[in-house]
Amino acid sequence: MSSTTSGVIKLHPRTGDGRLAARLKREIEGEVLFDAYSRGRYSTDASIYQLEPVGVVIPKTERDAQIALQIALEEGVAVLPRGGGTSQCGQTVGHALVIDHSKHLNQVVAFDRDARTVCVQPGMVLDRLNAWLKPHGLWYPVDVSTSAQATLGGMAGNNSCGSRSIHYGNMVHNVRAIDAVLADGAEFEFGAVPADLGKFDAPRGYLDLVRKIRAIAAREAGEIEHRFPKVLRRVGGYNLDMLSDAGHNMAHLLVGSEGTLAYSKRIHLNLSPLPKHKALGVCHFPTFFRAMEAPQHIIKLKPVAVELVDRTMIGLARGNPEFRTTVNRFLKGDPDAILLVEFAGSDRDEQLAKLKQLVELMGELGFPGGVVEVTDSALQRDIWEVRKAGLNIMMSMKGDGKPVSFIEDCAVPLEHLAEYTDRLTRVFEKHGTRGTWYAHASVGCLHVRPILNMRADGAHKMRAIAEEAAAMVREYKGAYSGEHGDGLVRSEWIAPMFGPRITRAFEEIKDIFDPRGLLNPGKIVRPSKMDDRTLFRYKPDYAAQKIDTVLDWSEHEGGAEHRGDGFAKAIEMCNNNGHCRKFDAGTMCPSFRATGEEQHLTRGRANTLRLAITGQLGPDAFTSDELYATMDLCVSCKGCKRECPTGVDMAKMKIEFLHHYRQRHALPMRQRLIAYLPRYAPWAARFGWVMNLRDQVPGLAALSEMLLGFSAKRNLPKWRRDAFHLIPSPVTGEGQPSPLKGEGVLNREVVLLVDTFNNYFEPENARAALAVLRAAGYRVHLPRAADSARPLCCGRTFLAAGRVAEAETEARRVIATLKPFIDRGVPVIGLEPSCLLTLRDEFISMLPGGDTAELALNAMLLEEFLAREADAGRLELKLHALPQKKALLHGHCHQKAFAVMPAVERVLRLVPQLEVETIESSCCGMAGSFGYEADHYDVSMKMAEASLLPAVRAADADTLIVAAGVSCRHQIHDGARRNALHVARVLQLALEVSEKRRG
Repeated sequence: MSSTTSGVIKLHPRTGDGRLAARLKREIEGEVLFDAYSRGRYSTDASIYQLEPVGVVIPKTERDAQIALQIALEEGVAVLPRGGGTSQCGQTVGHALVIDHSKHLNQVVAFDRDARTVCVQPGMVLDRLNAWLKPHGLWYPVDVSTSAQATLGGMAGNNSCGSRSIHYGNMVHNVRAIDAVLADGAEFEFGAVPADLGKFDAPRGYLDLVRKIRAIAAREAGEIEHRFPKVLRRVGGYNLDMLSDAGHNMAHLLVGSEGTLAYSKRIHLNLSPLPKHKALGVCHFPTFFRAMEAPQHIIKLKPVAVELVDRTMIGLARGNPEFRTTVNRFLKGDPDAILLVEFAGSDRDEQLAKLKQLVELMGELGFPGGVVEVTDSALQRDIWEVRKAGLNIMMSMKGDGKPVSFIEDCAVPLEHLAEYTDRLTRVFEKHGTRGTWYAHASVGCLHVRPILNMRADGAHKMRAIAEEAAAMVREYKGAYSGEHGDGLVRSEWIAPMFGPRITRAFEEIKDIFDPRGLLNPGKIVRPSKMDDRTLFRYKPDYAAQKIDTVLDWSEHEGGAEHRGDGFAKAIEMCNNNGHCRKFDAGTMCPSFRATGEEQHLTRGRANTLRLAITGQLGPDAFTSDELYATMDLCVSCKGCKRECPTGVDMAKMKIEFLHHYRQRHALPMRQRLIAYLPRYAPWAARFGWVMNLRDQVPGLAALSEMLLGFSAKRNLPKWRRDAFHLIPSPVTGEGQPSPLKGEGVLNREVVLLVDTFNNYFEPENARAALAVLRAAGYRVHLPRAADSARPLCCGRTFLAAGRVAEAETEARRVIATLKPFIDRGVPVIGLEPSCLLTLRDEFISMLPGGDTAELALNAMLLEEFLAREADAGRLELKLHALPQKKALLHGHCHQKAFAVMPAVERVLRLVPQLEVETIESSCCGMAGSFGYEADHYDVSMKMAEASLLPAVRAADADTLIVAAGVSCRHQIHDGARRNALHVARVLQLALEVSEKRRG
């Protein structure tokens, strides 16, 4: 068990765990993780609970998993299978040996297209499976909102449902069979069982099991008929109501059992044809109550989905930069709630006709003109992404009060939905809180999470609200657990909902399967209390250490009484939803995509930081080497800053951590060389021929790897003697601003801020940008530092090394030099995304205040500025078609994080006849100096090979490769032997074509 010291829970090895770990390491190929940091990362899921596991096994093979299971059971240790760890009710946390399937046991084992069946390992993620099935015209239709993270094993354990369950059913309706291992080591295929067992050819042990379970179902038939809710969304307890003497499927008993009955080795699924055509109606309602009255009428049109989004969620989505544009495209006016009604099938005209029927129905219900008809598939997809992110959008609320999961799964018959939601809202008000409603209006299963402070009186209010909600659900003959399972938060409510006889039957089934109670104990039967605070993530004695932070975290502070705790609160914004486990879209989290490891995941880092600053990993954990290893593969892509629905900014957290870490640990020479590069660059460029010898003299690259850690497999950037600032440029307005008054753009003047990398390594990009701006008629200022010293620098390299004070020095130089321009609103234009966007991001965190904020408002990348000018009709740039007719574009991570990519695409399309295709890629893997380091080379290449390099290699020789980041261009050259151009170079080429034609 864990112990407490000074009121803080400590994670440490348990008695006897050394023997278990040693045995596991001897007998399996996979990873065996028993250290405190690993156990801490697996102690939470997306629920309010935190329980320390005994240890973690990441099996490499199915044999590994079975051996780990066998060893644990022989040692008397509980076992907990785990997939994405996104359970909201505490199903995947416990004092047990965790077996994580997501890294290796994630393959398709068998597939029959004609029979529409597939067999998968439990770690297979739903979206990955559906991507694999798409070319065959099939999909697995249990479309949970966490489809990019949820594994099929976890979905089977939960009996997951999804938005379209009204049409396709729940998990239990779509599982054909399960290959399972029992607690005694027996292995059977749980599947269809005929009525006459005498004619059933099956192993004796399996037959005995079937007879026992069937006998229980027959004995309790009357009670089952009386107690089990007659609603589609019913996932509480075990599925006894699906077993009968007339024949049944034994796999259905395992579905929803949360790993308490058997270990699921393989899962056989029934598939559905992909619908060819979809039509979506966004129904607007002036009041929430009227929205809740409508589903009982709408479902008569036979839609495949009817999903609710309420006012609170609409507002939160509008405030999220990832979703704001989409929301504004489908929302009319200021509705109190909307319903997303989807029709789907093989006949397009049929779906459009149903959409028209929906419009007519809404008119009959008193809402003429209340439907926004969406037939564009891309917009439909974007709208569903907003809905799927609903829970996580809610969790983005700052402060101690958070929406808490415990009654969000209640399902009631549709005729009672409006009344139920209205009464429950009154209950919330009585207890001084409110709830945000969303999700499955089609089946009366609305997710609602009251906002509670679980550090204060939240547990007491949770209990009181749960009791009143349960009473209402019983009154309406609904289900208390409708989708997300029982776990630690709802298992306690099985007894009052199902009654004593069914509860005892559940216990009897558990004892038949698991006599010693070692399979995920405490879930479904013999549970703990939902409000046992010793099981909470924020226990009664939870407290974060006060840290003298170097960056500004005030936006996360909860008022004057919480002054100084903003960093801890920012870390706690991670609610473990696992959105960072995406594998095929967006930017985050590139290191997880490459490694598949919880440690190298935004969630894993946030959990480790939280455990460290609360003393749960020891007194010096926050500056430990173990925490450094956890943060090491974060490439500061800032993908989480935009894509994490709760706003976790791990890149900023890494800077804060590195600052404190470097107070105790010296900066290695390699990192010192990179950090201080802007300081010594002016003289290094003058002696470029010496600096470049490393990649010219045989043996020097290997020596640099041995002495400094720079990978010998990489060529380093070449120092240029023709650095941009060393070559005089006859530019009017160079240096100080002109005396012109008024707004800079109207006077057609701009500042071109050339970063260190484009200055000294690729000056042709800066010259191209200068030429383009001058050709467009802008007066270009090339600012010289106010202190007349070296060229200006954003301080990015210092931030990457944790040298925040040095970065502040650079920031002050930039602000002092640019202030005269800033005061007049002159745009400050940059070329390197990581450098220019530092002015909009880290500068504000380091030096919050008026001048910094004004600079952030005026700072923009070249492509942003040109796109803005083009949209305003002010851009006078005469471009002509290039010989190349296609451009393949890779976006820098920071361009994606700051929503700059549409501007890049817009500017490239200014070139006549140029087709622009954007690669769906995450981080290129270079991430500044990251990919140049020998320790990171392999991970860097795995990141690049995920999508970027294959796409570049597949492009024909006449295709332009475009990338804004200097490190991105180097990665493309190293990995695909193609030269990538900055967008400024592409525009310059189009200008040169124009000049040649005029000549």
